[in-house]
Amino acid sequence: MPAAPLLSYYGDDFTGSTDVMEALSSHGIETVLFTRLPDAELLARFAHCRAVGLAGTSRSRSPDWMDRELPAAFAWLKSLGARVCHYKVCSTFDSAPQRGSIGRAIEIGLRTFAQAQVPLVVGAPQLRRYTFLGQLFAGYRDEVHRIDRHPVMSCHPATPMLEADLLVHLAAQTGLSSRLDSPVGPVLSPKEGEEAHIVLIDVHDEASQRRAGAALTRRQPESGPLVFGSSGVEYALVEAWRAEGLDVGRRTFDPLTPCGRMAVVSGSCSPTTARQIETACANGFRSIPVDHAALVTGQGREAACDTAVEEASHVLEAGLSPIIHTALGPPERMPGEGDPGGTGNDDAAGHALGAMLGELMSRHRLGRIAIAGGDTSSHALAALDIQALTLRHPIPDSPGSPVCLGHGTAPDAAPVELILKGGQIGKDDYFPRLRDGRLTGD
Repeated sequence: MPAAPLLSYYGDDFTGSTDVMEALSSHGIETVLFTRLPDAELLARFAHCRAVGLAGTSRSRSPDWMDRELPAAFAWLKSLGARVCHYKVCSTFDSAPQRGSIGRAIEIGLRTFAQAQVPLVVGAPQLRRYTFLGQLFAGYRDEVHRIDRHPVMSCHPATPMLEADLLVHLAAQTGLSSRLDSPVGPVLSPKEGEEAHIVLIDVHDEASQRRAGAALTRRQPESGPLVFGSSGVEYALVEAWRAEGLDVGRRTFDPLTPCGRMAVVSGSCSPTTARQIETACANGFRSIPVDHAALVTGQGREAACDTAVEEASHVLEAGLSPIIHTALGPPERMPGEGDPGGTGNDDAAGHALGAMLGELMSRHRLGRIAIAGGDTSSHALAALDIQALTLRHPIPDSPGSPVCLGHGTAPDAAPVELILKGGQIGKDDYFPRLRDGRLTGD
């Protein structure tokens, strides 16, 4: 890129990556998110962007995979010379020692950047995520729960959150020392004479978010550019950059128009997504279940995919919208059982769903599509010819899963409108509203 970007980032899954893009682009910081390491030609197409992201899959990967793959991703981000380099994790912080280890990612990042310490910001009030004295709280419907008592995240099928104290949670993933930086209580220090490698900065309201933004900018550039956390990092930085006098402000977007029909694939096990599918099917969508076991094991996969694609094609030809899904709510058995980390399952099922969606796009020239499920989105998008994403339109009451523009290999081809939806994101009428271009609730 002709000039160093203001911020670069790696998203540990694709839905989380679009969350960062939304937070920045909505405030006038044009952002491009690449779905794989770009070559010089692709990078040049987005030279006007002030922030550059790389969407990854580390949230569903093992520490060994991280050791092999993350050094190259960090090295590329470092080469961009951005003022801030952000490793983006989910705001629910769900992770485990053997799957999506945030601790292992921090170890690799500190080595690559030759950095002694990394700040960690997880709270994002805009997403109803709060850290108070190091404890994580998250909203669900009309209530806020401590994360280890959250109705969904405490029983997540792959990485259940059983500990609300984030530094205790991290201690199971890394031997790096850590401490808490909180405006409302005593600072928890590492061992006597030892400087902490990880500093968790509490964010639970506007004041603490401003304080976090000031702390992040104050430590630059002496301490190094690397920071870990949710999109709370961007929300905190935007305010700090505005206070510095940078050109940061709210951006307006052209309205989203009704599309008549769209296609959705879902690998989400969330009860939220299940309710959304049920609501959609009462409003012009059609449910097409596909056997998850067939997609994972390969036994009957081709036949299952062919059947689902043909049924979805008939639905589209009738002017309706298909939803191909592997589950309606939590499974009886965890996806990762029999497969350490569950990564093989995620790869196979997600890629198959993406391939089905790609076939429907090709057959029916679809202009709007959606993928539900954080891990599913990461692997499904890899099966599509989408090289980069930019922001099309935020969804005001569902921050974190905006409408994106998916850019393919051909620079002159029209981009597709694409939504990558995390399992918990959105109200019950999420899919009909996307189809109808009705992005605010009644």
